[in-house]
Amino acid sequence: MRQEFTITIYTENQVGLLNRIAIIFSRRKINIESLNTSPSEVEGIHRFTIVINESEDVVRKIVRQIEKQVDVLKAYFNTNDEIIWQELALYKVPTDTIAEKVKVERLLRTYGARAVVIRKDYTIFETTGQREETDALLNVLAPFGLIEFVRSARVAIIKESSGFYEKLKEFEESEPVPKQIIL
Repeated sequence: MRQEFTITIYTENQVGLLNRIAIIFSRRKINIESLNTSPSEVEGIHRFTIVINESEDVVRKIVRQIEKQVDVLKAYFNTNDEIIWQELALYKVPTDTIAEKVKVERLLRTYGARAVVIRKDYTIFETTGQREETDALLNVLAPFGLIEFVRSARVAIIKESSGFYEKLKEFEESEPVPKQIIL
């Protein structure tokens, strides 16, 4: 059964790695719904957050294949119930239309939005939340002549995780230290 999974990948920051990871998905004809890359909590380590709709069996295979990449340290996959996630959305609307027909303060409070730019010709609102929340504000603003809309990629944190830094320390402590050779 297909469902939404979030894949989290910890990597060294190397040129070309994004392309190699994207090829893994394209060869299997899997569409990436959302892709975010950013620094992680460990200096020098980057984090990829990828959202796909697929079966768990396929996701397991993909994660195993991703972990075989030289610069990949660890990859995880989670369902939406196992993570905390958000997206950021920006909405550009004509200032005169929105000011005339909507009580802006109430609209902002209702949808947890804020005005980030107010100009004579347009106003830009910003909100964060899950896709359903950002879509709800999109639906409210659309009739007022929405000029532009953009939503960021997903950012996510695994609920039951102590963080990659702790896992990295555990890994380093469990690896046997090679004996020094005395000449």
